[in-house]
Amino acid sequence: MSLFSILGAVEIGLIFALVSLGVFISFRLLRFPDLTVDGSFPLGGAVCAVLISRGSDPFTATVAATLAGAVAGFITGWLNVRLKIMDLLASILMMIALFSVNLRIMGGPNIPLINDPTVFNQTQPVGMDDFWWRPTLMLLIVIGCKLVTDWFFSTERGLAIRATGSNPRMARAQGINTGAMVLLGMAFSNALVGLAGALFAQTQGGADISMGIGTIVIGLAAVIVGESIIFSRRIVLATLGAILGAIVYRFFIAMALNSDFIGLKAQDLNLVTAVLVTIALIIPQLKRKTAEAPRSL
Repeated sequence: MSLFSILGAVEIGLIFALVSLGVFISFRLLRFPDLTVDGSFPLGGAVCAVLISRGSDPFTATVAATLAGAVAGFITGWLNVRLKIMDLLASILMMIALFSVNLRIMGGPNIPLINDPTVFNQTQPVGMDDFWWRPTLMLLIVIGCKLVTDWFFSTERGLAIRATGSNPRMARAQGINTGAMVLLGMAFSNALVGLAGALFAQTQGGADISMGIGTIVIGLAAVIVGESIIFSRRIVLATLGAILGAIVYRFFIAMALNSDFIGLKAQDLNLVTAVLVTIALIIPQLKRKTAEAPRSL
């Protein structure tokens, strides 16, 4: 792999680290199987691309995209909490609805951002190459989001969300409004995904209606790989594992697709993903068997 390919893999990995954090919040902390991610990711890209193409400041557009993702997550939670629709079905309904919503927002299947300003070229230091600055800025953004996530889930409200996911009946017995916590947690989760979608659209030169396909698979793969690297119940280490999982996942994807002797091509991406997730699921079992082996002697 060339240096350019490595930096590109790190850049995309850091973008999907935000998705991984969002999926970690919904799946691991809230125990909410959320497929809204496949819709809120392109939603963030669509909102950001439309605003930038119409002359808005890229920073304002990115914030608006983050808020749009939060609204999508809130509505998914509302369908579950207020209308009593099963969590998985509520997220599927929202994912399907967002496909049409994204088409409405963009007015078509895609919006190019070729020569438009982005958060990357607006903040790029003089004399620093673009392919170095983009992963650097993404690293700073991911670190900032991780610190905010760690802080939030150590507050009283954040602990209430974690309690809701762990044992909702006990949480209600302690006076926690579990419905409100689900709404807040889902909004927080999809806000991170919307932010990732906005940044992805700016790095890839536009938003496309198909950019969200398989996002939830990538997010889950990153979380699973991250837990294989760092498994901890401490929120600081757990979020770090989710971030590292996304970077390692994208790095191995890039390495596999750029290895000529393997013969893999771009259309083999889903196959490589399935293999990596399978390996990540097997590793904990192998570790458990290895640890139990001396006891059985």
